[in-house]
Amino acid sequence: MIRKLRTQRDDQQWMLDLALNMRGRVQNFERDDAEVPSGKRARNYRMLPKVWREAGEKHEKFAKRAHAMGANETACYHYDHAIESYRMAQHPIYFDNHPVKKYLYKKMSEMVDLRSKVASYPIERVEIPFDDGKTISCLFHLLPDRRKAPVVIYVPGMDQTKEVFPKAFHNIALSRGFHVIAIDGPGQGNSNMQKIRSVGDNYERAGAAVISYLQKRKEVDKKKIAIYGISMGSYWSLRLSSYDRRAAAVVSSVACFNPNNTIFTQSSPRFKQMFMYMAGYEDEARFDREVAQGMTVRGYLDKVKCPTLLVTGEFDPLCPLEDAVEAFGDLKVPKEMWVIENQYHPLWGLPNFGGMDCHDYVMDWLKLLFSGKRVPKKAGRISYIKENGDGPWGDCAWTPPVKKGQAYF
Repeated sequence: MIRKLRTQRDDQQWMLDLALNMRGRVQNFERDDAEVPSGKRARNYRMLPKVWREAGEKHEKFAKRAHAMGANETACYHYDHAIESYRMAQHPIYFDNHPVKKYLYKKMSEMVDLRSKVASYPIERVEIPFDDGKTISCLFHLLPDRRKAPVVIYVPGMDQTKEVFPKAFHNIALSRGFHVIAIDGPGQGNSNMQKIRSVGDNYERAGAAVISYLQKRKEVDKKKIAIYGISMGSYWSLRLSSYDRRAAAVVSSVACFNPNNTIFTQSSPRFKQMFMYMAGYEDEARFDREVAQGMTVRGYLDKVKCPTLLVTGEFDPLCPLEDAVEAFGDLKVPKEMWVIENQYHPLWGLPNFGGMDCHDYVMDWLKLLFSGKRVPKKAGRISYIKENGDGPWGDCAWTPPVKKGQAYF
């Protein structure tokens, strides 16, 4: 029998079901877009795997038909969407041994392998040795000519896996001259299926193993290894760069710097339930005591030794602006922070970036840094990226009206 994880706030499930039914969301409620496929509707949380599976099956049919006809570009587009749909379908199921989760994860993996056959550049599966004969699973997106070049380590968010970034149909890192290795860190994707949990220093050690692997690859410029983390990955990326100082740059975006301060106490109950699964805990009090309390970047940032970019929405509920300002002040390296006016969590399709995602501008920042065209100063700069402005490169330096111990409103 599959046991059900419970948290103290599980009695709020009816509210999440109501929010999903009426607005199409169970978390990050500030956003207007739905957490269901276009044209679909889920009336409660348990319907999410089904509606996303159906979307995956639809894109899989289109992809395989185009693939059979030799229309590789179209096939790649639909494989990307099938992968994302199956990923979203398995995500709400918090049990490794659940037969539906296993099936959906297998379908996602099948789509990844088929996409590699039609992509315009090489995509390699990489298994990096970790503890007890287990491995950290990665997808290595290489430039078409496999030339020696900078590499970005993509650290996914809590509800993401290595399949999220980059998309093969439109790889924004490749067009800027980067290889990308996306990882399933402890608690994510295949690592969780292997019971590699997100506890202690597991994520830092896993990230260090990935860096060691990259330093052996002839395609990698060993002096230009960057770490890029999104959402909960923003937390892990900073902890990793404080633990292993071989990286040449770190970007911590869609901020969640102190999960113990917000995500487990003030946000959707599903965040905490999800992370208890990722950490391998069923006892909430024990999880709070042994895991949640220690999840902060405080006390670690002075150990980061490479240029750093922080990116946060002005009103991100998972990272109050005062937390971001404090983190920025604790960094003792060349640094920059972008505060995105009137934005929340995550940071996709923003008017502040002319309709683009933060991914695009982050890749630009790394390209400019590694080319020497834009190197942040140690004193640092905070930029206020306005909705009606022209992005982060212009005259947008800002002094936040927040001091230590104050709240930003």
